[in-house]
Amino acid sequence: MTGKVYLVGAGPGDPGLLTLRGQQCLQIADVVLHDRLVDQRILTEVQAKAELVDVGKARGKQHLSQESINTMLVDLASRGKQVVRLKGGDPFIFGRGGEEALALIQAGVNFEVVPGVTSAVAAPAYAGIPLTHRG
Repeated sequence: MTGKVYLVGAGPGDPGLLTLRGQQCLQIADVVLHDRLVDQRILTEVQAKAELVDVGKARGKQHLSQESINTMLVDLASRGKQVVRLKGGDPFIFGRGGEEALALIQAGVNFEVVPGVTSAVAAPAYAGIPLTHRG
């Protein structure tokens, strides 16, 4: 079985805003590498046998460097694992998803980007403020 990495955006926090494709990826994952900003309720979508790895970063604190995360993604997929890299918001908005995608491309690892609802769009919508309005 060939491994694959899914760069999944978890959305702005509300588990109801996780996309259906994001949910599907979590349900097939062997390993989920997640950020600290991901709502823990979203992790309940992960199958019981899957490994959860907290790779979250905060100012002055990080479990793993970005290079280490990139290496883990490549290594796990190379061993045939289905890997979800779960990020708050969208994987390509402040999430280093671009760096992870480049590392996967350079290593020849199959991957898919699963966009998430970014908070820059979701927060105003929740507040009833359209980002665009005719007139």
